[in-house]
Amino acid sequence: MRTGIATVCLSGTLREKMQACAIAGFDGIEIFEQDLVTSPLSPEEVRKMAADLGLTLDLYQPFRDFDSVPEDLLAANLRRADAKFRLMSRLGMDTILVCSNVATASIDDDALRAEQLAALAALAQDHGVKVAYEALAWGKYVNDYEHAHRLVEAVDHPNLGTCLDSFHILSRDWDTAPIEAFNPEKIFFVQVADAPKLSMDVLSWSRHYRVFPGEGQFELAKFLGHVVRAGYTGPVSLEVFNDVFRQSDVERTAVDAMRSLIWLEEQSAKWLDAAAASDNGAGSRADNAATRRRRYPMELATLPQVAEPAGFNFAEVRAADTAGLESLLGQLGFASNGRHRTKNVQLWTMGHARVIINEDSSEESRDSQAASAPAISALGFDVDSPVIAAARAQQLKAPAVPRKSQADEEIFQGFAAPDSTEIFLCQGSPDGTAVWTREFGEGMEAPDAGRAAQQSAVIDHVNLAQPWQHFDEAVLFYTSALALEPQPYAEVASPTGLVRSQVMLTRDRGVRLVLNLAPLVQREGAGPGAEAAAGTGQRRTYQEHIAFAVDDLVATARAAKARGLDFLQIPDNYYEDLDARFDLDASFLATLRELNLLYDRDADGEFLHFYTATVGSVFFEMVERRGNYDGYGAPNAPVRHAVQYDHLHQPNPTA
Repeated sequence: MRTGIATVCLSGTLREKMQACAIAGFDGIEIFEQDLVTSPLSPEEVRKMAADLGLTLDLYQPFRDFDSVPEDLLAANLRRADAKFRLMSRLGMDTILVCSNVATASIDDDALRAEQLAALAALAQDHGVKVAYEALAWGKYVNDYEHAHRLVEAVDHPNLGTCLDSFHILSRDWDTAPIEAFNPEKIFFVQVADAPKLSMDVLSWSRHYRVFPGEGQFELAKFLGHVVRAGYTGPVSLEVFNDVFRQSDVERTAVDAMRSLIWLEEQSAKWLDAAAASDNGAGSRADNAATRRRRYPMELATLPQVAEPAGFNFAEVRAADTAGLESLLGQLGFASNGRHRTKNVQLWTMGHARVIINEDSSEESRDSQAASAPAISALGFDVDSPVIAAARAQQLKAPAVPRKSQADEEIFQGFAAPDSTEIFLCQGSPDGTAVWTREFGEGMEAPDAGRAAQQSAVIDHVNLAQPWQHFDEAVLFYTSALALEPQPYAEVASPTGLVRSQVMLTRDRGVRLVLNLAPLVQREGAGPGAEAAAGTGQRRTYQEHIAFAVDDLVATARAAKARGLDFLQIPDNYYEDLDARFDLDASFLATLRELNLLYDRDADGEFLHFYTATVGSVFFEMVERRGNYDGYGAPNAPVRHAVQYDHLHQPNPTA
């Protein structure tokens, strides 16, 4: 599949955009007219630069408001088109995007539109240019891709075809199956964009909320599958208008964009396989999938196939001063397993829940500040084949992060997530143990081993804060590289605004990852867990946490209280409200209040949890799931945010 991207998707100058596209591995680009008009590069210089970078110039766009106009305006439009065709000759480009009219259209007559498009096609032929006519979703008279295609067919000119744009089609809920009946020679160009499902006018939706494939909710694999079955062989190009992308680092956004097309190509190949199997009946053999795909002119590549992770293997927290973390874990009931034989790290365990404390403060944190305050730095996942899973991630543009290991030590396959959290792939074991733990505490008597044996715990979920400009990138990354399924996102109230929360999980809930996008807040200083953001004095406070599931939360809380644990202090008003909502047994409610426990209940079960105080940007949560409760105590989240905010803004916070 030939890949492309419109320069409008990216920040920076035309030169910077072209360089970023080449680095990311795109085959070609669409030149957005404004990028050329504002560039000091001449058309000839752009042409040479593209050739030097190995990029094809696939589409010049957009040419607006041509059709459905009176005769005098048509003459002006043809003069304008002639100038653009001459410019394209200097660029070495042969295809232009012409949008259906939204501004100057005044005559609703298909016969007239066909006549005018024929005149444009004839002029284009004189210049060796092809016209790709596109139905904008908000076009005045032409807003349906099938309508645009009928006009193209009516004109029947070799230099006039159609452009299929997934946003204009899927935002209007048009059926994409009719694409398969299109003459592939009349499909001149294909553009793809994803988007969240929103209730708003289509123009605003398109101009501000498009995202790359896999970051929204459109059925893009089905759309592209129909395009492939039609016999299309041209570029599949991204056209994404997004305010965040156009403020973000250009090279990083280009890599994210390329990752999205790699993911879309694989998903479309899977859709084609499933569709072919359905067409041929249930008895069609799966091992013939590649053969079935090869009957179409466009070949779609697939990635190394991996199963979703079976669970968390470990979580790692990096800190220069580890005393606070050691104390907190000990009070929770974790046992110290000592230090690694060659690395400056500690291991703490409770049942199958493993926390590594990394004392190496020589590296920079993901905020590009000195790594001093404790922060989550890495996550380990149990997978069937770490090498294959790592190969998949690297093909999806994930940068490798190998760690030095001695000959007799476990080698972890690792790569960096968009927020710089290091992801390590570990060989899972049926009993939940980890071979690498033998590398810790040699000769140690392990005085806390008895305590650890009495506890049964696993990592239930991990909550990671995401930089505002990379939230959508993170969703695609964990979807494509780790096979996690994104759930509908929620918004949680906090004292500084709404916090967007996106749950990513495996089908069996063995892995639950929660991505939070915290609001920007204005304050003078940067306390623990604050990240510098764009703008003087603007900071985004973030806190992240690791949640551990236990069998008996009340017993765990009582033991932790006896050890002196500093619980997050829950206000009495919460328990009064809890009683009003659930009519709890008085003694049970008293226990919740005494131990600072929070509670939630739904039709499937109950959820008990408590939080520790925050150390640096990290705190811990202990949870107990009863029945089939599948949530995270969302009604309690505003309480946590408010209490943590108050603590953070105390004159002399202790954490």
